[in-house]
Amino acid sequence: MNLREVVEKYLAAAGSYGNSATLASLGLSREEIERVFSAFDEDYHISRFFHFRNDSGLSFAINGFPQTHVSIDAEIQTIL
Repeated sequence: MNLREVVEKYLAAAGSYGNSATLASLGLSREEIERVFSAFDEDYHISRFFHFRNDSGLSFAINGFPQTHVSIDAEIQTIL
């Protein structure tokens, strides 16, 4: 799954940039969420637009840290 596809899934779940969406609402398997978001989190040019939060709900291991929600800054459009 590429960055553009992830951003489209995020926007469908969150409604607009900056809103928080549960990782579970993205419609991906646990393995895909953990793999894809961990890879994006390791890339500085991408990760600076992603904001993870560990709150109530289904938790996923993103680079070894439990996370439940993500929000993405609108500025990510500059690298899509």
